[in-house]
Amino acid sequence: MIRRRALFATPMLALPAAARAQAWPARPVRIVLAYPPGGSTDVLARTLAAALAEAIPGGTFVVDNRPGGAAVVGTQAVAQAAADGYTLSLGNNQTHAANAAMLPSLPFDPIADFAPIARLAAVHHALVVPANGPRSLAELAAKGRNGGRVTYASSGAGSASHVIAETFVRREGLDATHVPYRGGAQATTDTVSGTVDFFVSTWPQVVALVRDGRLRALGIGAPARLPETPDVPTFGELNAQDLAVDAWFGLWAPARTDAAIVARLSDTLVGILTQPAMRERLTSQGFVAAPMPAGPFAAFQRDELARWRRMVEITGIRLQG
Repeated sequence: MIRRRALFATPMLALPAAARAQAWPARPVRIVLAYPPGGSTDVLARTLAAALAEAIPGGTFVVDNRPGGAAVVGTQAVAQAAADGYTLSLGNNQTHAANAAMLPSLPFDPIADFAPIARLAAVHHALVVPANGPRSLAELAAKGRNGGRVTYASSGAGSASHVIAETFVRREGLDATHVPYRGGAQATTDTVSGTVDFFVSTWPQVVALVRDGRLRALGIGAPARLPETPDVPTFGELNAQDLAVDAWFGLWAPARTDAAIVARLSDTLVGILTQPAMRERLTSQGFVAAPMPAGPFAAFQRDELARWRRMVEITGIRLQG
C-alpha cells in the first residue's frame, strides 16, 4: 500500500526519461528574468517564449521579470526553485558569469546550482551619447579631461555596460561619475534626454533610436560596420578593441532538473534559432543568433567566468554583497 501511494504521488518519476520529457509541460513554465521589462534580455525572452509555445505542443511560457540586487534576486529565485522544469532562468554574462567574479558572497553558484540548457544569442555593445553630444570618442574623452567631468549610465553596477564604460574611462584618464540603473530602459531614456553624457548599451536597446537620430553612436563592438548604420565606426577602427565585449544570453534550469527535459528544451531552442525566419527577426532586433546546445554551452560558460575574473582584475570593479 505504501509503495503504491508513493508511485501515485510522483507519477512523472515512474515514467521513462523520454516519456517524462514528452509529458512535460503539464502547466505553464515561468521564464524568470533578473531585469525589468523593456531591456534586451526582456525583448529576447518574449520573442523566444512565444516561439517555444508554438514549438512545444501544449506549452505555455510566461516571462517573469524579477529585477533587483545587481541581477541577483531573479537569478537566485531560480537557483532555489524546484527542479521540475517549470522554472527557468533566461540570463546573460552578468547573471551567470560576471557577478561570480565581482561579488564576494554570491548567494548561489552559477555553475553548480544550474543546469545549462542552451546559449541563445549575442549582442554587440555600442557607446552612445545624446543627439547633440560629442561627435567622436576623442571628443568625448576631451570633454572628461582638463577639469571637465562626464557622467555615464549603465544598466546596473557590475553589468557589462559598466565594465566596458569603466575600461574606457580608465584608459582615457577621465574624470567620470558612474550612474547605475536597474536595467537599460531608463538608462537609455536618460541618455536621450542628456541627463547623462554617455551610455555603453547593448545594440538592441538603442538601434532604433540611433536610426531615428535621437541618439548618436560613437562606436560599436561589431567586427565590421553594420548595414543598418553604416556611419557608425567599429571600436576596432577607433583603436579601442578593448571595448568590443559582446553580451551573450542563455537559458538555464535549476540543477538536478530531469536531463530529458533539459535535452528537449535544448534541442527545441537550437532548432528554433537555426530557422532563417527567426534569425532574420533577431537580426532586426539587434541580436545575433548564436545557438549552442547544453554540453558545449556548459564549457563556454566556464570559460566566460574565467574571462570575467580577468576583466575584473583590470577594472577593479567589485560589488558589495
